[in-house]
Amino acid sequence: MTTVAASLSRRRLLATGGAMLGSSLLGSSLLPGVASAADTWQAVVLPKARQRDLASSITGGQYRIFISVPDTPAPAAGHPVLYALDGNVSFPMLAQMARTAAWRSKATGRAAPVVVGIGYPTDEDYHPDRGRDYTPPTAGAPATEGGADRFLDFIEQELKPLVRSLAPVDPQRQALYGHSYGGLCTLHALFTRPAMFQAWLAASPSIWYRERAVLAGLDGFDKRVAALAVKPSVLLCAGELEQPAGGGAGAAPGSRDAIAAQRRMIDEARDLSVKLGTMSGTISRAQFMLFPREDHGSAAFPAMARGLEFFIG
Repeated sequence: MTTVAASLSRRRLLATGGAMLGSSLLGSSLLPGVASAADTWQAVVLPKARQRDLASSITGGQYRIFISVPDTPAPAAGHPVLYALDGNVSFPMLAQMARTAAWRSKATGRAAPVVVGIGYPTDEDYHPDRGRDYTPPTAGAPATEGGADRFLDFIEQELKPLVRSLAPVDPQRQALYGHSYGGLCTLHALFTRPAMFQAWLAASPSIWYRERAVLAGLDGFDKRVAALAVKPSVLLCAGELEQPAGGGAGAAPGSRDAIAAQRRMIDEARDLSVKLGTMSGTISRAQFMLFPREDHGSAAFPAMARGLEFFIG
């Protein structure tokens, strides 16, 4: 069985098992006395987390902001803060991971972060406005793209002051996490506004976007970093299945494999990590991680775990 086939088989097995388990749990034999699911089931509440919708006067957009603050006392300089893009998806997992880190902080000596998820007012996992907010401005981009600079202004000028009003935070220990287009936005922010965060977690970044326009931000990057007291640390990662083995040789034009081969998700992230790692005095730490048997969607999950560890460790 090939790696791809094995991965698909594993996912089908998990999906089938999950469906059977869900069906069993709803059966009266396991829930005696339950008349119907509608009579007894309630919406899940994520412990120690809050959310509110926020209108931005800068972007003109609406955002759903999620926040979780550790129960542990704040360090003298304040809590570290992890901002996560696509917050509707990323926040629940990162908040739980941070709660676990807080619970183990006495043993590890690691301060758990405040987690701030930046999402959209929807019950869907993703919102179309991410295509506008996460993509850097480029010549010829349609109105539905290229709004990353306004979005970053929103974070800096409207969201960060709100977070500071809710918890004591350390302005020198802040991180940005993004996946896919979110990873693209993370890199754009790093190259153009390196003082905005100290740790940059770019998972499966869409470096391919518009002829790799984001890499133009490397011009003058060393000068923008020169005056920073804390040099950036950068984690780039990707899933093993995001790029076909052998460069997609023999793939039909326009096929999924052909597009994946052209985008070079693994090679682009790895090459950028190597390039950043050679910038002595500019980058404090650059690391690349490849996640076995993960595709573009599933790679986000180990990326969150490794990204949190990279930040607070």
